[in-house]
Amino acid sequence: MSAEATRTGEDSYNGGLRKVARVVLLDPRDRILLLHGHEPDDPADDWWFTPGGGLEGAETREEAALRELAEETGITDVELGPVLWRRLCSFPFAGRRWDQDEWYYLARTTQTATAAQGLTELERRSVAGARWWTCQELSRAHETVYPTRLAELLRTLLDEGPPVSPVTLDPEIV
Repeated sequence: MSAEATRTGEDSYNGGLRKVARVVLLDPRDRILLLHGHEPDDPADDWWFTPGGGLEGAETREEAALRELAEETGITDVELGPVLWRRLCSFPFAGRRWDQDEWYYLARTTQTATAAQGLTELERRSVAGARWWTCQELSRAHETVYPTRLAELLRTLLDEGPPVSPVTLDPEIV
């Protein structure tokens, strides 16, 4: 599935369920920032995904969300909000299977310029850039986007605000 798994520190992945923090980053126009990833050796096998990655050492999910966002986008001027969604997923990427427990945090920023500053070697080979999407663009997209219901989830978020407690999304197994 994705470069969403590319932060591969062995302390954050030991063959079990990898703890991941993701960021649903919205700009002042309510556009969402997605990264464009692909298999390292096959750029045609591509998808879009939210910034984020695995916890390192003893960091909290909130700390991981902010660190990953800074590394993958260069954006540090954010207000991290509540956990919106939780998802279990399993997918092949870069020759191995990844099993993840993902938490999606809401964040807002006025900083829209991106510059990946802390990518790992694998990320440099599998992340092709970033793009801000409107909800309408996302709903019309023919590209693969993870989580798969992101357009619908974003529309609900924009219409109703954050949920009172995190919504558990259906597991995704690719």
